[in-house]
Amino acid sequence: MSDNTPLSDLRKSYEQGTLDEHQTASEPLVQFQGWLAEALRRGIDEPNAMTLATVGENGRPSSRPVLIKDCDERGIVWYSNYASRKGRELASTPYAALQFHWVALERVVRIEGRVEKVSEAESDAYFASRPLNHRIGAWASPQSEVIAGRGSIVARAAEYGLKFGLHPPRPPHWGGYRLQPDYWEFWQGRASRLHDRIAYRLQADGRWLRQRLAP
Repeated sequence: MSDNTPLSDLRKSYEQGTLDEHQTASEPLVQFQGWLAEALRRGIDEPNAMTLATVGENGRPSSRPVLIKDCDERGIVWYSNYASRKGRELASTPYAALQFHWVALERVVRIEGRVEKVSEAESDAYFASRPLNHRIGAWASPQSEVIAGRGSIVARAAEYGLKFGLHPPRPPHWGGYRLQPDYWEFWQGRASRLHDRIAYRLQADGRWLRQRLAP
């Protein structure tokens, strides 16, 4: 492919795998954990990276990459600055969508649901496990705010490094979020754009309805 190839001419045939609804797990979490384990086993670059989409008070969506840090029956967990744009949007509209895209496996996982903060004990425990420079960075960065330049962040990092030394506490504006899924979708690329899409919708009785979607 040359540098001047038109974007409209870019094509790829997806032929690595299949996804049959009768062979998927009855619980979407189990299906997800299996796919994530395979991405880890195959050495996929940053398999823990996911896109987080939120909605502002003006109704406009925004998205950004974050990293999954935990996953169990309670939901999907990541950590961030509560005062950031995504934090403010989640405070006003506590619903979000997540997407994992494992390009090398030709797979996508989409997840939707309500978001809540994790407990302070969970946030404290994870914060304490982070490298020191990451903990200092959580204090130094007024995330999403306009700054004069990179030098201001470097200076703030040095300031907080001197202030807290080797034991910075968790900032009150920093902690975890947990998305509680009510919708999952698993996408496996297929030839001729006839992709496999299996959706799980949470029903009122707590069971998951599994359905195939048109590609």
